[in-house]
Amino acid sequence: MPLRRGNSLLLAAALALIGAPLAVAPAAAQPDDVDPTTLVNPFVGTQNFGNTFPGASMPFGMVQVSPDTGGQGGYDYQQQEIHGFSQTHLSGVGCGVAGELPVMPTTGPVDNVDIAGYRSKYSHADEEARPGYYRVGLSRYGINAELTATPRTGWQRHAFPAGAQANVLFNTGKANQQVLDSEVHVIGDRTVEGRIKAGRFCAGRDEHTVYFTATFDRPFASFGTWRGTTRAPGVPDAAGQGGNGAWVTFDATSDRDVVLKVGISYTGIDGARKNLSAETGDSYDFDATKAAAHRAWVDRLNSIRIDGGAPERRVAFYTALYHSLLHPNLAGDVDGRYLGFDGEPHTAEGFTPYQNLSLWDTYRPQNQLLELLEPEVARDVALSVVASGRDGGWLPRWALANSETNIMTGDPVTPFLVEAWSKGLLAGHEEEAYELLKRNATTVPPADSPYNGRSGVEFYRDRGYIPSGLELGVDCAHKGGDNDCVHPASATLEYAAADASLAVMAEGLGKRDDARMFADRGQWYRNLWDAEIGHFRPRTAEGTWVTPYNPVDAGHQFHEGGAFQYQWLVPQDPNGLVDLMGGREAAERRLDAFFAYDELLADPAGTVREDWITQPYDYYGKPTYNPNNEPDLLAPYFYLSTRTPAKTATVVRAAMTLFTTGPDGMTGNDDLGTMSAWYVFSSLGLYPTMSGGDFLALSSPQFPGATVRTGQNTLTITAPGASDANRYVQEVSFDGRDLRKTWLDWDTVAGGGTVAHRLGATPSSWGTDPGSEPPSVSR
Repeated sequence: MPLRRGNSLLLAAALALIGAPLAVAPAAAQPDDVDPTTLVNPFVGTQNFGNTFPGASMPFGMVQVSPDTGGQGGYDYQQQEIHGFSQTHLSGVGCGVAGELPVMPTTGPVDNVDIAGYRSKYSHADEEARPGYYRVGLSRYGINAELTATPRTGWQRHAFPAGAQANVLFNTGKANQQVLDSEVHVIGDRTVEGRIKAGRFCAGRDEHTVYFTATFDRPFASFGTWRGTTRAPGVPDAAGQGGNGAWVTFDATSDRDVVLKVGISYTGIDGARKNLSAETGDSYDFDATKAAAHRAWVDRLNSIRIDGGAPERRVAFYTALYHSLLHPNLAGDVDGRYLGFDGEPHTAEGFTPYQNLSLWDTYRPQNQLLELLEPEVARDVALSVVASGRDGGWLPRWALANSETNIMTGDPVTPFLVEAWSKGLLAGHEEEAYELLKRNATTVPPADSPYNGRSGVEFYRDRGYIPSGLELGVDCAHKGGDNDCVHPASATLEYAAADASLAVMAEGLGKRDDARMFADRGQWYRNLWDAEIGHFRPRTAEGTWVTPYNPVDAGHQFHEGGAFQYQWLVPQDPNGLVDLMGGREAAERRLDAFFAYDELLADPAGTVREDWITQPYDYYGKPTYNPNNEPDLLAPYFYLSTRTPAKTATVVRAAMTLFTTGPDGMTGNDDLGTMSAWYVFSSLGLYPTMSGGDFLALSSPQFPGATVRTGQNTLTITAPGASDANRYVQEVSFDGRDLRKTWLDWDTVAGGGTVAHRLGATPSSWGTDPGSEPPSVSR
């Protein structure tokens, strides 16, 4: 592991898992020589709004070259036609995004430059994907298309049929989000270059520009460009708003395999050229590039080795691990230059810049998974967030490329950075990060800033909550996207959780007055607790409860959920929340109702699909757990605070049935690896419930064994006989020491060792003693 800040805030060690698998007898241990990429199905999540993509990328790469059929992720498994292979994709987003520069091979005359006119049917039977590689047959043209990638370049190899004119179309006017303007230039007889300016993610006001240079392994015979639907054969340039593009053609008698490599950059065309040159040189060896991508994925996926479990569950696990390692993405060029949030180029010193920061999602728990498995990447991501605040004048909430989208609400950047600080990943930048976080937590951005920030913070500071009924543009500044003042109840809870984590950082930096202030604010979740109805409830500016009130939808004053989903969003003080709910037995009954626990015991797979889930984007439909979305991801682990860890095991195992190996095998949007990271952690019997708390909650592992590479150390987890029936922890030890608590200090996990479990078919007394529950960081 990299530098840590020293003493852990929570000193203790306790480990244990709570057992439970799914429905088949465990298989033999996975041999050491098994290629983990063979256990990944990139098509998982491409149907039913999982919004993943099946194409080729490197871990955390700048390029994700993948087929485009439609849908929010760019590829919808149920669509039957491909209109191109674009260079950028985000996995599991909730709105259309990226998809810049779809490149399409065709045959015959180029007489139609509308995607509806040149797209091709394809068959899943003639399609394959694995980490770092994708292939498909384009039946309309008889073309076999293959894709692979380096960190900053996308590669395509197209095998054209003999006897027909071969074409490659570059559509700079089409993306999976709004294209604001573009330009394209044909240069010489092997190169096409240009840029695409795109933005308006989820109706925000963001924008960014992608520059590209594309070179072929052979000269083309002719070329042309287009604007709108007007073609211009032999004209090398097209630019402006509206659709632009270019095509190149190859002699029908030439070698039928054409290799194309595309370098991209966000700093300018010179950056794209440098990236292409540095990462590919003069080579057009597609197979060597594919092999290098394969080796990179083998190394990354081998960070966790699973023993036992049914084949389909190992596929579900390694697919989730794969999805967890796709984002964030490289932002800088090979020379360290990146485009800052001020729109100006900068050179990174001492870190590698990353972008695409879905912080509202990834701070729980994809960030922590990277800290555990990829601490150097996690460090660079954290320093990239600090750099975004330094360059742009404010910290982002949901950053796409080098601009803030203002999508989602609350204050996710605070727990994100505090979590990184607690692991020593901000070494040398602690004071700068803290000052950015404090400013963000106590003030609103300047009027000329494009950031919404904590738009309700002045009301929150004066009243201890954000009141209902505020008017955008009058009471709260609004710069596009989402706004805390529209969802005041959830924003209040998120502010309080963020403040509690910032108090931990302030205390660690010796800022005692700030620590007391933020710790007090970490208790302001209580200001929305209506004891008469036993729920969080929005209040008016005068302090009265909003009436009438239905906690199921709560008038949408909680963001993407109702009061039922948000009732557990107090990661900083689970024990205090249990007290508010009337004590452990009352909180346990509430959890039982929330998870439909009795039904879950009888029919776990059916209950999760009928009682928990309505539709992927229906966040307000039921008073039960919503595993499609982030606000209640930690809820299964709340049973630990009622000292009933056996129920966590049952609920987590039931939720895991939603992760399958088909294209619809993901619960909701993956949100840049967030849902997948939940599955990975839960499969190991570990879960980070509190950012900056420096501990992991414990439950039972899904597999009989796992070996986890934690930076430079190795954590071994054993659970012999783990099965659906044997899901309850009877005993657990760490390096031979008996553990009775239901949480474990982060340093112990990251430092390596052996966690050994004895599981059984019935609940035991493990984790039921007073003091065994995870701690409250803020009381």
